Amino acid sequence: MRNCLRPDARSIPMAVPYTGGILAGQGLLVGAFFGVAAADAAQNTLVECETRGEFELPKEPALAITQGARVFWDNTHRRITTTASGNYEVGLCTVTAAGTDPTVRVMLARVPAAGA
Repeated sequence: MRNCLRPDARSIPMAVPYTGGILAGQGLLVGAFFGVAAADAAQNTLVECETRGEFELPKEPALAITQGARVFWDNTHRRITTTASGNYEVGLCTVTAAGTDPTVRVMLARVPAAGA
């Protein structure tokens, strides 16, 4: 097909929306796209971002997250939470994280509504 631009796309370039930029391995949200930066980048510059895969990301402090739980991106604090309201769903927790853990392992995926 001549119209297939990226048949195996796992990443896309995204403009960094955050003051101070972003570091490689940090999550970022642009519109409805969530990805993990592949490199350091300044605000308003393009950075290649992985949109699929499993990543270790910072989580809300003192929050325990069980394996299989739906997880959301808190764009204000730039971390993972289990609170859906006001946040953007990014995937599922792959390994249970204790409240004392600073990070959680997340499989990036759009998860269908329960029962779908």
